[in-house]
This record gives sequence, structure tokens and C-alpha cells, in this order.
Amino acid sequence: MIRRIVAASAALAISASLAHAQEVKVGVNLPYTGIGAEFAQLIDRGMEMYLKLNADKVKPYKITLIKRDAKNPGGADAKIVTQELLTQEKVDILAGWVYSPNAIASAPIVTAGKKLSVIMNAGTAHITNMSPYYVRTSFSMWHAGYAIGEAAAKQLKAKTAVVGYTDFPPGKDSLAAFKRSFEANGGKVIDEIPMGGAGAVPDMTPFFQRAKDKKPDVFFVFVPAGDHAAAVTKTYGALGMRQAGIKLIGPGDITQDTKLQAMGDAAVGLITMHHYHADLDNAENKRFVAAWKKEYGANTTPDFMAVGGYDGMALIAHVVQQLKGNIDTDKALASIKGWKFNSPRGPISVDPDTRDIIMNEYLSEVVKGSDGKLHQKVIGKIDNVKDACKAQKIAPCA
Repeated sequence: MIRRIVAASAALAISASLAHAQEVKVGVNLPYTGIGAEFAQLIDRGMEMYLKLNADKVKPYKITLIKRDAKNPGGADAKIVTQELLTQEKVDILAGWVYSPNAIASAPIVTAGKKLSVIMNAGTAHITNMSPYYVRTSFSMWHAGYAIGEAAAKQLKAKTAVVGYTDFPPGKDSLAAFKRSFEANGGKVIDEIPMGGAGAVPDMTPFFQRAKDKKPDVFFVFVPAGDHAAAVTKTYGALGMRQAGIKLIGPGDITQDTKLQAMGDAAVGLITMHHYHADLDNAENKRFVAAWKKEYGANTTPDFMAVGGYDGMALIAHVVQQLKGNIDTDKALASIKGWKFNSPRGPISVDPDTRDIIMNEYLSEVVKGSDGKLHQKVIGKIDNVKDACKAQKIAPCA
């Protein structure tokens, strides 16, 4: 009788263990309200799209997304959300972070909580140095900023540049990356213009007029995607800067797919460097874009934030499968080193030394197609780009 009870108890324990292993709780930290709500929706949909298109890569496990509102770019609310997800919801993995200040503020909590934490957007380079549990499936500002600095000097033959940037960590990173690369290749940055903060869209006119008065060959701009980017293109067109011979260039944030059509002809000719746009010509991206339009509407489009969410969920699914649903953080971190994935953006992997992404960068020009719509035409590509800030051990990444 005792043996039967012991056997039954053991069977129940195994059953309970297996049942627990079937569900993995992912705590999602995104600004679902406020200025970043549209960005949160894109990342959110990217995560959901991966789960729908790749259900076979998740089975037999269940990934449950527990979503909390980080509200704004200030950092304080995101820090509280991270704490709540860890202590109240007891999640197995953390994910999200649109804004760099939010990921920076969350870093001590992430470290104390000792959970794998997947950054799906925030691009300030040194963030992954701030906690050993951070891994990034989005980008560093140095990926595009450094690459376009070289392209501006070599391919666009620019000798002088003015840099305009939103005055928060990603903007400062973009300035540093572009300037270092552009000047290393023979160019000269002749002015650096801070252009307000991320919390509200400023009047861009005085900043752009100052840049125009300097008469540079190129005006390199970083602002957050969305309404900031729309204001950039509008102001560039209104001040006649193209007619004055000044090329507008920047990372792909300024030609975000979701805002591109509304920018109108003022956007034609913009040159960007980025890891993703919806016009990329590869089979996985065509599948992704088609599924997105079917799910969310023919007039909708995914963008680089959506891909950050999609690829982040691919990494999480990989971890879940490797660990058979039982998420041990040290084993999770070991399982992502060198992880490779065929993304809509092209081949990606995780740098085993930095926990940052390695991916292609595409130099693209905005053109008007025969369909009357704006498209992004790839005019150059750099394969397997690492975050140059870490690769070259540049402070504060050193």
C-alpha cells in the first residue's frame, strides 16, 4: 500500500512538472499608451505574428505573453513594470523595451531578477553591457550610424556633414557613430545640433534652418521613428534643402514603413542605412509582409520594430525548445550564443561575446514606383554587421 502511495505521489509530481513545463510566461514591457503606443503595437503584432506563422516551432509548449504598460520614455514606469513582472507575475523571461531610457532604468532590476531579457527595440549600444541577462534582437544605433558614415564619404562622395539628433541616448549614439566613421573616411562634421527630446515632437524649423545655413553636402538626422520622422521630412521639403544641394540621410527610423506614404514626394531621394524595410526582396520577408497584410489589413505594413518583435519571439521559441519548457536562465543564455535565424531582414545571429545582434545593413533610397507609391530601393548592402561600438571597444561600450 505504501509503495502504491509513493508511486502515485511520484507520478503526480512528474505530471505536475510536465504540466508546468508546458507553459512559459513572457513578461512584456512596452509603452501601450502615450507617445509610444504605436511602436508598442508594432512590436506586439510582430511577436504575435511569429507565434501564428511558426506554431510548429513552439509546440508542444505554450508561450503566454503577460503585457504591462511602460507608458513613456522616462524610465521610471518601465522600471516599476519590470519589477512587477518579476515579483508579482513571476515570469520566466522578460521582453520588450521600445525606448533606451526604459531599458537603461530597468537594467538593475533585470540583473537582480536574473531572467533572460530580450530587447526588441531600444538601440543605445552599451545597454547590453548594463546587465548580463540582456540580449538584443533589434539593433544598436552603431549598426546603421557607423555604416552610413562610411557610405556617405565613399559612396555619396560627401565631404561635409551636419548632424541633427534627438537629445537622448540613442541620438547621442547616432551622432558618435556617424561622426567617427564619416571623419575616419575623410569627411568633416561641421555642426552638431541637438533637436529636442523624445517625449514630444518639437518645431524642427530652427534646427533645419541652422543646418541649411551651414551648406553641408549631407544632413545626417536621427530622430525616433513615427511623428518625429514625419516632421523631419516635412521640414526638409518646406525649407527647400534638396534644391539647395543638401542630401538628407540617416538610419531607417526617418523612413519608417508605417509613415512613408504619408511623407509624400518630399521623401523621394532620402538615403538611409538600416537592417530592415518592407521592400526587402527575399522569400521570408515576402511571406512576412503578406501574412501581416492578411492579418491586419491591406493598407498596413510591418516595419523594423515589428521585425524586432518577430525575431525576439523566434529567439524565445528557440530557448523554450532547447530547454524543453523549463527555463533555467544560465542554460538559456548559453543556448542563445551563436543562435542563427533566417529573418525577414535576412540572416541574423547573436554575437556570443556581446549578446548583441549580427545582421546585414542595407543602403536604400526612397523612390516613387510605377504604382504611384513610395518604395525603398536597396542601392548597397553590408553583410554580417556587428555593433561597431563594441567591436572597436569604444567608450562607453569598452
